[in-house]
Amino acid sequence: MEDIEAVNLAADWSDISQGLRKDLGHQLHSQWIKPIQVGGFCKDTGTLDLFLPTDFSANWVQDRFADRLSLAWKIARSEVRNVRIAVHPGRRKLPELQLGGRQAANDGGGGMAGGAAAGGDTGYTHGLSGPVGLDPSLTFAAFVTGEANVLACNAAQRMAANETPQFSPLYLKGATGQGKTHLMHAIGHAYLAHHPRARIFYCSAERFMVQFVQALKSGQTMEFKARLRSFDLLLVDDLQFIIGKASAQEELLYTIDALLAEGKRLVFAADRAPQALDGVEPRLLSRLSMGLVADIQPADIELRRSILEARLTRFAPLAVPADVIDFLARTVTRNVRELIGGLNKLIAYAQLTGQEVSLALAEDQLTDILSANRRRITIDEIQRTVCQFYRIDRSEMSSKRRARAVVRPRQVAMYLAKKLTPRSYPEIGRKFGGRDHSTVIHAVRLIEDLRTRDADMDGDVRSLLRQLES
Repeated sequence: MEDIEAVNLAADWSDISQGLRKDLGHQLHSQWIKPIQVGGFCKDTGTLDLFLPTDFSANWVQDRFADRLSLAWKIARSEVRNVRIAVHPGRRKLPELQLGGRQAANDGGGGMAGGAAAGGDTGYTHGLSGPVGLDPSLTFAAFVTGEANVLACNAAQRMAANETPQFSPLYLKGATGQGKTHLMHAIGHAYLAHHPRARIFYCSAERFMVQFVQALKSGQTMEFKARLRSFDLLLVDDLQFIIGKASAQEELLYTIDALLAEGKRLVFAADRAPQALDGVEPRLLSRLSMGLVADIQPADIELRRSILEARLTRFAPLAVPADVIDFLARTVTRNVRELIGGLNKLIAYAQLTGQEVSLALAEDQLTDILSANRRRITIDEIQRTVCQFYRIDRSEMSSKRRARAVVRPRQVAMYLAKKLTPRSYPEIGRKFGGRDHSTVIHAVRLIEDLRTRDADMDGDVRSLLRQLES
């Protein structure tokens, strides 16, 4: 009965969490709601326990989200009368950091990692507690590179190397889910491997502001500044959320100056270039731009396919057909996070239901992800792109000419129309000068066959697919 109750509570929490994600947005939900673990429920008192990993996060959620969580649970379960938010009783206490003679409890979630504390050797080390705040799975070895991200990856490796980097700070710019956070964690791990007693601070810009405001309220700004400037490597993620916060911007500016003067390393990440950060102070903008701004472009189809194949090694010996991998790589294009999430969901469903992974299963179970990613590609767009690629006039798509120089591009366009649009063979034929559906079928089968035998043809089609799906 206890197992059934736990499963039911978990199911209810999944629904509540998804609702809060829509209300609060991805950033707040990921930082404060996602870490919550559902504890036990006492039927006698109607009290449900919700656990968080740290005192700081528990207090923060209690102050800002307690009423909302309580209401959501009461709606989901009428027998819930009270929601109690606390630190998970099984968490491991970490040693405290000495800050200028005063002790400040480390809550773990702040992203600090590494060696001796500012006040002596009482701080925790990499060997003692591991790199706190760094995800152990996000390493350079697990990062798949391609044309879209190779510059950023190489720059990140230089930043983590033994040698003094040629540039600092490193600014990683890329859209959501393209690998910025992965590279930041990888830098932290690699730097600790070279400098086991190094002190690292990893946090989001929002978390930086929260800690700064708390220091102001508690009259501990000097301790905050001393701790922040004692780190060897500073990693600040989602910098776009610090815009417009004058006091936090000023403190970050002074911190950057102090760390750079001492030869320390700094890495920032945001979803836009420094110049596109609205409301940022010009002096801070100049500091962010003075090192290297490494752009991470959206993953192309080849990189998406490589990422999926690398991910599959975790599920060996489970077999995932090549057509499923190709389908996901072509369809889930918005970001890498959704791509991996789609693969994980598909494999989990197959394992839990005992079904084999197949293209039909992928199309059936990933409708939400696929609909969000699917960009409607029209036959007109395909014809225009193919004509530009082969340098022929657009009118040749509908003409009766049989010269090889126009027939083959026309067949390629028919093939792509069938592959990338939901149109039927007769509908495609009508868009190509009123041709019969059998002509379209012949073209599709011919190009499919040529791709297996002719490397040049396969390269042409791959290039066209990249253009149309980008």
